[in-house]
Amino acid sequence: MVRIVCLVLALLLPAFAAADVADVYEFSDRAEEQRYQNLIAELRCPKCQNQNIADSNAPISKDMRDVVYRMMNDGASNEEIVESLVGRFGEFVRYKPEFDSRTFLLWATPAIAVFGGLLVVAGVVIRSRRSGPESPALSAEEKARVDKMLADQDRSS
Repeated sequence: MVRIVCLVLALLLPAFAAADVADVYEFSDRAEEQRYQNLIAELRCPKCQNQNIADSNAPISKDMRDVVYRMMNDGASNEEIVESLVGRFGEFVRYKPEFDSRTFLLWATPAIAVFGGLLVVAGVVIRSRRSGPESPALSAEEKARVDKMLADQDRSS
């Protein structure tokens, strides 16, 4: 019986040791907590592909959440917090990068794609209107043959 208890404990203890404790921060009011949640939701984890620091379990995300919390307690504004993290990790941590000469193409690509698509559609429509009907009209002999085929088909059905 002692062996079974030891075996169960040996199997369960690593699971308890590996369990991650959720971040517990204390806020003065609900507005501060909401501000914190908004900030960590709009910052991207530098290690994860496309995950914000609120959802990421990476150690760097935990450090970033700690920095956000500490800076909020020190009285920093949202812009100061974001700029501090951008200065440390680069523009990648922003989900919505600022519009400047480096990000012009990023912001202009959707408009360029839509405009290009409209040009292609307009070109296809204009080309189809210029080319006229695709098949020439039937000659009198061909019309007679078609009428005969249709009449034969009506008789057989």
